[in-house]
Amino acid sequence: MASLNKVFMIGNLTRDPELRYVPSGAPVATFGLAVNRTFVTQHGDKKDEVCFVRIVVFGKQAESCSQYLTKGRPVFIEGRLQYRAWEQDGQKRSTLDIVADRVQFLGSPGKHGAGGQEEIPEPQKESFIEEAPAENIKPEEEAPF
Repeated sequence: MASLNKVFMIGNLTRDPELRYVPSGAPVATFGLAVNRTFVTQHGDKKDEVCFVRIVVFGKQAESCSQYLTKGRPVFIEGRLQYRAWEQDGQKRSTLDIVADRVQFLGSPGKHGAGGQEEIPEPQKESFIEEAPAENIKPEEEAPF
């Protein structure tokens, strides 16, 4: 049976990213994300609902998040769900996190701050579509538009 574990979210950071390093030396950043949903009830009332999610980012991307992201900043997250369970002080605990494969910064750094450094440019946004190198494209393979 096939399975798929893929998550796409757009929301705002609930706190500044926290950067730490695992024993192997790899960087790990964690931060909260608030995702809003607005809907109309059966009685016609408009209602807002917020979902709070913990995001975990590894590697160089974790360092970039720690450097450029601040509370309130909008981001696009692409990743997977990861369930963890442990025992603490005799009580069983568990959490469902999103492990980000990609974090795309949205909005402008000046609007929400960039760690107090307004002159830092916005990182280049990645495209959703990977483009083939130009030397691999033959004229007959070009798109008709």
